[in-house]
Amino acid sequence: MGLLLAPRLAYFAAVARHEHVTRAAAEMGVPQSTLSRAMVRLEQDLGVTLFARRGRTVSLTPAGRRFLTAAERALAEVERAADTVRADADPTAGRVAFGFLHTMGSETVPGLIRAFRVDHPRIRFTLVQNYGEAMIERLRAGDLDLCLTSPVPDAPDLVARRLDEQRLRLVVPDDHRLANRKRVRLAEAAEETFVTLEPGYGLRRITDDLCAEAGFKPRVAFEGEEAETLRGLVAAGLGVALLPPPAVSRPGVVELTVTAPRAVREIGVAWLDGHPDTAPVAAFKKFLLSRRGHLLPKEPLEGSPPA
Repeated sequence: MGLLLAPRLAYFAAVARHEHVTRAAAEMGVPQSTLSRAMVRLEQDLGVTLFARRGRTVSLTPAGRRFLTAAERALAEVERAADTVRADADPTAGRVAFGFLHTMGSETVPGLIRAFRVDHPRIRFTLVQNYGEAMIERLRAGDLDLCLTSPVPDAPDLVARRLDEQRLRLVVPDDHRLANRKRVRLAEAAEETFVTLEPGYGLRRITDDLCAEAGFKPRVAFEGEEAETLRGLVAAGLGVALLPPPAVSRPGVVELTVTAPRAVREIGVAWLDGHPDTAPVAAFKKFLLSRRGHLLPKEPLEGSPPA
């Protein structure tokens, strides 16, 4: 019933406002006969008389006045929604809904947005910080336009582009037996207790896969939701962790280069396949793809591998 009523609400509001069918038809740009028929059908569908008629002049019945209040509220809400989507799609001042990993939030994403806004100063961002699987769900639900995630997703309904890779470190307490080393093979940590992110996080999957490649299954003492929390737990002596470089160096831990297996995580951007972009989203997508290979700050080159 609601869908059948919707097209007639604007006609009804115009007739009620003018209390005259001819003037309302002129305002709406439709034939008077069309408007008259639409009002008769509306009353038939509702089973209620909305107008008292005297020729082409009409006045609202009490039921008509109550219905007008609701109709005007509904029409105003539709107009607000139209204004919002128009504003969000505006090429110079529209909106981008952008998701990213927690570990990208302190430096990488603010730096990206700052650089993008040099040429697009009025584009607005709705930012969502989350782990990879949750962001993919938000993409599919239409809450996000783009997301920066790891591993780079591979799904038939998504388009994903690899942008960069980030070296992972074995983080140990500063009084650990390996703390005086610069480089380490991951197999040397096989007997250690690990602190990791929870299952479902991309970094957890990478940690499990790298440990398996090194020939062991990690003994997990704690599962968290945020990399810097894990770094703090390493400093407190709860275990070791495989983590991307910190935004700011943290006391109490030593960050070791892992020489084998190759310990990196790929960072990529993903979006829903087949969904047309607004102009702001297209501009930001183009900007992100232009940063391929230099999305992240470059780390210093390592010395020779260990014996």
